[in-house]
Amino acid sequence: MWTLLRNSILIFRKDFRLEFRSRFALNAIGLFAVISLSAISFSIGALRVKPPILSALLWVVIFFSAMSGLAHIFVREEEQQTADTLRLLTQPVTVFLGKWLFNVILLLALEIVIVPLFVIFLDVSGINWGTFIPVIILGSVALSTISTIIAAIIAQTSNRGALFAVLTFPLAVPVLRSAIQGSWTALEGGGLTACISDLQILFSFSVVIFTASILLFDFIWRR
Repeated sequence: MWTLLRNSILIFRKDFRLEFRSRFALNAIGLFAVISLSAISFSIGALRVKPPILSALLWVVIFFSAMSGLAHIFVREEEQQTADTLRLLTQPVTVFLGKWLFNVILLLALEIVIVPLFVIFLDVSGINWGTFIPVIILGSVALSTISTIIAAIIAQTSNRGALFAVLTFPLAVPVLRSAIQGSWTALEGGGLTACISDLQILFSFSVVIFTASILLFDFIWRR
C-alpha cells in the first residue's frame, strides 16, 4: 500500500515538474477562464444577474476550462513517447492515481484564481462561502476524475480534442447539474443543509467514477 502511494506521488511530482516547465495545461486553462470571464463581464455590463444564471455561468467556465487542459496529462505521455516506459516500470493503478491527483490539484489551484475573478468581474455578493467552497471542491474533484479516465481513453486517438469534450460531457451532466444547483443555493446565501442532497450526489458520483476508473484503467492503459 505504501509503495503504491509512494510511486503515485512520484508520478505526480514528475508531471508537476513537466507542467511547470512547459505550462501547457496551466496556460490553456488559465487563459480560457480569464478570457471567458472577461467576455461575460463585458457582455453583462452593469446588469444585475440572478443567482441561477451566475451559477450556470461559473460552471460553464469551469467545465470548458477543464476541457481545454486536463486531457494533456495522458496526451503528453504519447507525444513524448514515454507511455511505454511507464507501462513497463509502474503498475496501472499507480499511473492513474498520480495523474488523477495532478488534475485535481491543477483544477483546484486555478479555481483559487477563477472564483475571485468571477466574484469581482460579475459583482457577486451575498455568497455563503461555507456552502460555496464545498460545492466547488466536490464538483471539481468529480470533473477531474471524469477528465482523467477519458483522457486515458482518447490519448492514442488522432482527433483527441473533439473526442475529449464529446465523451466527457455525458458523464459530466449529473455533476454539472448538482454543482450548479449547489452553487445557486450558496449564491443566495443558503446553508449546507439547503444543498445537502447536491453535495451527496457530487460525493457519491465522485466515488463511483473513481472506483470504476481504477477497475477499468488496467485494461485501458495496456490496450
